[in-house]
Amino acid sequence: MPDFGPVFHLLGVILLFLGITMIGPVALDFYDGSPNAANFAQVMLETMLFGGLLALAGRSGGPRALTLRQAYVLTVSIWICIPAFGALPFMQGAPHARFTDAYFEAVSGITGTGFSVFAKVESLPRSVVLWRSMLNWIGGLGIAFVAMVFLPVMRIGGMRYFQIEGFDTFGKIMPRAKDIARSLLEVYSILSLACMMAYLLCGLSFYDAVVHAMSTISMGGFASHDASFAVFPPAAQYAGTVFMLLSAMPFVRFIQLARGQGKALWFDVQVRAMLRWYACAVVLVIIYRLWRDTGSSEQIIRETAFNIASMMTGTGLAVAPIEPWGSFVMVVAFIVGMIGGCTGSTSAALSVFRVQVVLSVMKSAIQQMYAPHRVVQPRYGGKPLDENTIGSLMQYVTAYIMTLGICAVLISLDGADMTSALFAAWGALGNIGYAIGPIGGPTGTMVGFGTSATWIMTAAMLLGRLGLMAFFVLFLPRFWRD
Repeated sequence: MPDFGPVFHLLGVILLFLGITMIGPVALDFYDGSPNAANFAQVMLETMLFGGLLALAGRSGGPRALTLRQAYVLTVSIWICIPAFGALPFMQGAPHARFTDAYFEAVSGITGTGFSVFAKVESLPRSVVLWRSMLNWIGGLGIAFVAMVFLPVMRIGGMRYFQIEGFDTFGKIMPRAKDIARSLLEVYSILSLACMMAYLLCGLSFYDAVVHAMSTISMGGFASHDASFAVFPPAAQYAGTVFMLLSAMPFVRFIQLARGQGKALWFDVQVRAMLRWYACAVVLVIIYRLWRDTGSSEQIIRETAFNIASMMTGTGLAVAPIEPWGSFVMVVAFIVGMIGGCTGSTSAALSVFRVQVVLSVMKSAIQQMYAPHRVVQPRYGGKPLDENTIGSLMQYVTAYIMTLGICAVLISLDGADMTSALFAAWGALGNIGYAIGPIGGPTGTMVGFGTSATWIMTAAMLLGRLGLMAFFVLFLPRFWRD
């Protein structure tokens, strides 16, 4: 029988850490004199107690090596169990919140999706709003936090864990995986601090700057207002656009940039493609809106740049609904949302790298059609791609599109119209969090969907964050055989 003692121990340590992070919202409740303070404090103690007991129950005499199977089980367990405890503050602080809604909100936060079932965010205690963004921030680069905890006792190879999480390290830029994890956390923290300072300079309050810096850098998208970024000055919207794009770039490149290797970032094939595709999408939408709509040119440019950046990076923040912009804009939004940001960032969806490989394979196939005797090798960054890389990526893309279609159909069976169902599946699986369609569009939330649809979107968010394969592998019978 498989030994899951090390899994329980490490999961308990992570839950204990989660409980400790609740000290901040609890302190804010006491500062505000909120009656929610006692409830939040109780949840904090319960989470810490359960985590501590679970860690002790799974502890052995000394560090035990994790097998590859245990590492997969631990990874999936983290993303399923943490939201269960992260949902408790919502059940206490949000009036009449069901476990279904609270768990959906917590999964949306920890996966960096940004979907919400709370229609009136301003009515929630400030501690609950802060906790939502903290879940964004913790989950945004959860790879670094988790790796810092259990890489020292994991003997399957630290780099293998990065692969399980779907995080590309672009080769061993450092000798040890733990060093990479520490450096990633430093980059993440510096970007978050810089974003917060930029928001403060743009006129946001300290509370709003903290909340939105965490949701911007993590690409989580939770805001402190129902209108999201529309309530903030134009300067803050421009700053948000810049930091969303920065967060969609490979974090490893920032580590190299700090070491004086500036060319590593600028000449990265992914980064250049992402910025090029983003610019094309923004220009197309701006031209279309200038031709179709009346209004300030500056406002059209600002709103377009922000919303397209938000959807392409999977952040989910907004300055205006896009449905009134026309069906052409919705098609562009769907495409850029499917592409996503770069691998090795907090972004999700297919990723620029996978789309580039698919385009390279398609180009080679077309060239082979009109020159059958010519040997055409798909290339990426000037280097030929091997069959294993192409095969695994094509499998992922196929699985992603099929999962998207299945989720959309299942959501529609719960009573949603097909447009709302398709964009709900698109936003959940891609961790985009942008509510579009007759159901989600008017309120900007997913509160209008039924219970079954809510659970389907919850599962889709987890699948998107885990990169599909890390979850699907658990259903293979051979995976569980000794």
